[in-house]
Amino acid sequence: KKRKTPKDENYTVMISARNKIKQLVREVAGLSPYEKHIEALLKVGRDKKALKLAKKRLGNIKRAKKKREILNHFLRTKKSF
Repeated sequence: KKRKTPKDENYTVMISARNKIKQLVREVAGLSPYEKHIEALLKVGRDKKALKLAKKRLGNIKRAKKKREILNHFLRTKKSF
């Protein structure tokens, strides 16, 4: 098993700090217009159309699927409040 070096630990700290910053920016700024559009499509159950729009905006099907999942999770947590 590989031992962790101080450099590895610093990297993980940096990543966790970056994720916290991203989360804070998302809370303050909210969703971008195309994300709001995708969210509206997901609300009415048009998953395939939402995926197509995300793919067009992001340029990659893998990124589009990830974005759709993030927004789906965002919708589910928003409904629970």
